[in-house]
Amino acid sequence: MRIRLVMLLLFVGILGVNAQSNSWIKLAEKTVAFKSETDKVTLVGKEQRVDRIKIKCTQGTLQLKKVTIVMSNGTKKEYDAKAGGVLTKGMSSRSFDVPGKDEKIKHIELEYDSKGNVVLTKKAKVEILGKQGKDD
Repeated sequence: MRIRLVMLLLFVGILGVNAQSNSWIKLAEKTVAFKSETDKVTLVGKEQRVDRIKIKCTQGTLQLKKVTIVMSNGTKKEYDAKAGGVLTKGMSSRSFDVPGKDEKIKHIELEYDSKGNVVLTKKAKVEILGKQGKDD
């Protein structure tokens, strides 16, 4: 009986470690202004190597218009993000494929329109999340 319990605990532990290694990780964060603009977000370290990214709104409201992923070799991939609609706190965009899986991400350009005003609402904050492997 004890052997079965130990085996079950080991099995569950191994599954938990595997699930964590395939989850979304935070690559960067950005506070956006109360206007329509394009911001460049530079990633550092090993987080530059991911297969997919997505944008998560952690505060405020914004309309994501375009996401451009620029790789270290100069390759660019531009995505029209208007279909994602307006992102509010807790919402994420769809995931975007990173071009050139063997290359590092040099930077990501976000074109957006932040909703709200200085007096009534907080500035929007977003996180860039990355993941290796297929989408869940």
